[in-house]
Amino acid sequence: AVFGTSTARLLDPHALDRAFGGHFANLAMNAATPWEQTQLARLFLARTDAKAVLFGLDAPWCEADADARRLTFRAFPPWLYREPLAWTALFHQWNQQSVEIAGRALMHRLGRMPARIRGDGYEVFTPPESQYDAARAAAHIHGDAPAADAAPGADPATPALPWLDALLGLVPADALKLVAFMPVNVAAQPRPGSAGAAREAVCKARVAEIARRHGATLVDFRIPSSVTRDDTQYWDALHYRLPVAGRIVDALRRAVDAKADDPDGFYRVLAAPRTTGP
Repeated sequence: AVFGTSTARLLDPHALDRAFGGHFANLAMNAATPWEQTQLARLFLARTDAKAVLFGLDAPWCEADADARRLTFRAFPPWLYREPLAWTALFHQWNQQSVEIAGRALMHRLGRMPARIRGDGYEVFTPPESQYDAARAAAHIHGDAPAADAAPGADPATPALPWLDALLGLVPADALKLVAFMPVNVAAQPRPGSAGAAREAVCKARVAEIARRHGATLVDFRIPSSVTRDDTQYWDALHYRLPVAGRIVDALRRAVDAKADDPDGFYRVLAAPRTTGP
């Protein structure tokens, strides 16, 4: 399964199936906080014999307030993930959103509405490629890019990383473990030499330590590259176009096999499982 935010939602499970084998599901959620992603991943790992996991990381995993900001403005249902599930959870299900979704499901069963999301969780949420407008995209990239530079600090707090450490510890030892910093446009990356860049470098180093401890491959796409510098590869500063999603899957396969940085500079391999001789 794939976990992450909207920057991982375009990774097609069918493409991942072809690249790595097995049967993938994309369980990434728009704007999900690290804590929300953690809850879903824990549920998946407790209910399945996982063969492969891919954690797509974004800036919030490296932020000092990740523990304080556990929930977004979206209606994430923490009550649904409690063990054991209390009977009072029944009352949580009666709300305007659940009624609307039930109506959509009924219309789909009656053949009156197409499925919005595939059975494996995949959905192309970006506009059709035929509607791509480079000038409009550039306006979004440089006008709406999130602030990436952070306040200075020699030892930045990263409270979400122990959650990632614990999650990787729950993955079966023989499963494929992939962690990837997703390729946002350089407009959403901290400026080289800035305090934000220094904080991010420390965070990536800590994630690399976690990955090595659990035998995971860590791939860093969140770097200046021919893709992230090219505005025409993006709808906005965070969301790449469909062809880039295919390149990411192919790159992950190469990273697992070669355990080395991309010669063309698209990604760096920050950690890889050790290989042992016969």
